[in-house]
Amino acid sequence: MLLVIDIGNTNIVFGVYRKKRLIHSWRKVTGKKVILGTYTRDVLREFDLKKIRKEEICGIEISCVVPSLLPAFKRFCSYLFLINPSVVIPGKNTDVRILCDNPSEVGADRIVNAVAGYSKYGGPLIIIDFGTATTFDVINIKGEYMGGVIVPGMRISAEALFERAEKLPLVKSLRPDKVVGKNTAESIRAGLFFGTIGQIKEIISRIKKEIKISPKIILTGGHAELVKKEIKGAVIDPYLTLEGLRLIYEKTGH
Repeated sequence: MLLVIDIGNTNIVFGVYRKKRLIHSWRKVTGKKVILGTYTRDVLREFDLKKIRKEEICGIEISCVVPSLLPAFKRFCSYLFLINPSVVIPGKNTDVRILCDNPSEVGADRIVNAVAGYSKYGGPLIIIDFGTATTFDVINIKGEYMGGVIVPGMRISAEALFERAEKLPLVKSLRPDKVVGKNTAESIRAGLFFGTIGQIKEIISRIKKEIKISPKIILTGGHAELVKKEIKGAVIDPYLTLEGLRLIYEKTGH
């Protein structure tokens, strides 16, 4: 079995594959520190739910955009599984050609998504990942990573309003019933949601004009389900990153 771990700024997502099938996945809020005992108990509890024995894990692939946490996760993998994990390094240990000024600057999760997206859907693609930031990644017909767009996610936009404006409440990113809010919370929610939708549509439109071809649109990440009805023709793929980690592990010959 293969354990894949996607370490993001907001959440850490774990997945367990038996051959090519994802048999279990779960997420934890990203903390500033990795406490071996806490993660050990959490993983063993999740394994117990699905009757997975830790001895069955024969490989681990990690994607990480929080470099300060990576050494601790490597120690965690060695401690619990006696395995030295493989770590995705954009531009080095993936077979994706990155057409950017500095390939090492591209987030590992974005290249992982590109691998999975192109493998599953072909190209060209726009992959929109709703995480701490909302990212737009453009993959051409050859499977090359062309570049992308990064904007603040709905959650951090809501938190910024709450922190900077004394009278504004912190609201959850829920789909509002209407644009014109009748109270402050409704008004913020409408602004966050419909502002995000307008932003997505405008960015997609400009990308299409720039690359002069109509790509498939793939949505993944935390708010993908929330916006899917508003993005015409988009495909939802909630496990895209985990699938990419599996593919990279297999392609690198582990």
